[in-house]
Amino acid sequence: MAISKDLLEILVCPLCKATLEMLENNRGLKCVQCHRVYPIRDDIPVMLIDEARIEE
Repeated sequence: MAISKDLLEILVCPLCKATLEMLENNRGLKCVQCHRVYPIRDDIPVMLIDEARIEE
């Protein structure tokens, strides 16, 4: 089960508060501003800054 569009619309990056985009492989949410990728585990986004990785 993927993340719903309604949830994706209200989630923001916890660091810079920018919007997030779903990665192509549905494995994470990427911030459009600071490029942090927050993982998705068991269909739950892990919105912890320490769990994010920076991706260009």
